[in-house]
Amino acid sequence: MTEVTVLGTGIMGSGIARSLLNAGLKVTVWNRSQDKALPLGRFGAIVAGDIASSVARADVILTMLFDADAAAQVMDVALPAAELNAIWVQCATVGLDGTARLADQAKRRGIAFVDAPVLGTRQPAETGTLTVLAGGPEKLRAAVTPVFDAIGARTVWVGEQPGDGHRLKLAANSWLLSVVGGIAQSIALTRGLGLDPQIFLDTISGGALDCAYGQLKGKMMIDGEFPPAFTLAGAAKDSTLIAEAMRTTGTDDQLMEALHREFQAVADAGHQEEDMSVVVQGFGS
Repeated sequence: MTEVTVLGTGIMGSGIARSLLNAGLKVTVWNRSQDKALPLGRFGAIVAGDIASSVARADVILTMLFDADAAAQVMDVALPAAELNAIWVQCATVGLDGTARLADQAKRRGIAFVDAPVLGTRQPAETGTLTVLAGGPEKLRAAVTPVFDAIGARTVWVGEQPGDGHRLKLAANSWLLSVVGGIAQSIALTRGLGLDPQIFLDTISGGALDCAYGQLKGKMMIDGEFPPAFTLAGAAKDSTLIAEAMRTTGTDDQLMEALHREFQAVADAGHQEEDMSVVVQGFGS
């Protein structure tokens, strides 16, 4: 049986851990704030009290931490305690530079590394229906397939180099964040023009302009309720990473920078842990 350690049990990490357990894998979890990891014990996870012991017997170490700095700090402790045949599967969105930095950290310790960010939020993580965007050597694929099959409905192997998965992830998230910003703008404008914003969502429903994700986030904006599936802090972080990649490739980053300013402003107003759909408040709604 594949033994997996999940480091980071926030919204995504906890859902991933539950999907791994549902698939019959042996799962150990660790989180800096242990209260976020303890509930997973009820589902059969081993809740570790420290990083080193959590990874000691792991075949796969899966990280779902907030950013590259957090991952690097945790893995500074984890890697020396890991078996040399362990594989580090890095699932958080950390950007191209962050991925290169973490891959180098793994290489220095002689640990195999797979770049595997995911598409999906809380519910797909909990139901094992994420899309895994993977970059790593072909020789590692068989070893990580049980993990990817447990957490995802689909795995896309983008290439064999660290960062290949992230390139596709940043492109996908640029679309996702643009959808959220666009829906927020339209909801706020409809309301500002004196109309019920629901009429906007109803009008586009089922047509070429419709989008299931836009309908979902739009309803949250109209209801004014923002339970987190993808936090605003995460959206602000990812928009920065996307803009950096755009500048690196010579792609115009003005739209992404404008989105980032909206996400960051509303986050700074105290909404960073709410769902990113709360960005509607930045448009005056």
